[in-house]
Amino acid sequence: MIELITTITITASSVVLFAYWFRYTCLLILSAKTARDYTADVAAANNLGFPAVQAQLKAASPDLDRLRAALDSDYRVVRSLLKYAAGEGQSLETQMLAINYKVMRAWYAMSRHFSESLAARALTEMSMIVSHFANQMGEQAAAA
Repeated sequence: MIELITTITITASSVVLFAYWFRYTCLLILSAKTARDYTADVAAANNLGFPAVQAQLKAASPDLDRLRAALDSDYRVVRSLLKYAAGEGQSLETQMLAINYKVMRAWYAMSRHFSESLAARALTEMSMIVSHFANQMGEQAAAA
């Protein structure tokens, strides 16, 4: 019985620590600044709406579901552009942020029902991920 409790405690602690590490690493990646920011150029060239979404999230009472739909659309466009530009290989950073986007999307779906501020924070992080991918796309295009 003691072995079972110990195993459950260690497993639960490991899962919590992994989740903390994952979130911290994703936020660290998103907070990093590049030498040149290509975000606005890529957004304008591909008709992306995430800069407007980021501005509307700072407004008093935005329509969160509409903003989520716009972010999802932009996310699909930027991810397909990145896949086309990078070929088959994706960096670990890109894969982690893609997983984090899906986690934040699920968190938005859950938190939307009980807290608008939590849902808005999830959308803010989702928009940061789309912005990061757009900047990454701009860097790849400039390097080519």
